[in-house]
Amino acid sequence: MSDRVQVKVLFFAKCRELAGVSSVLHCVPHRVDQKTLVDEICDKFGLTAIKENLIVAINEEYCSGEPAEFIELKEGDEIALIPPISGG
Repeated sequence: MSDRVQVKVLFFAKCRELAGVSSVLHCVPHRVDQKTLVDEICDKFGLTAIKENLIVAINEEYCSGEPAEFIELKEGDEIALIPPISGG
């Protein structure tokens, strides 16, 4: 088994604006901690300015928010990057 898998990364709101796309196929490590995953995606797609404030969801389930939480990914999984929502 390869140590990297192809996933679909979904960008919402400010993430979409900075990345310039709403979604992309991207290869990521099969087993990775949440911080490393977010760092890799943010570095690749120009999201470093907001990476400390992102909410991450894998297959429509929010991650714990613990940077050291390990995530097991498989081919075709979806990773959503969601900036904080503001409104009034």
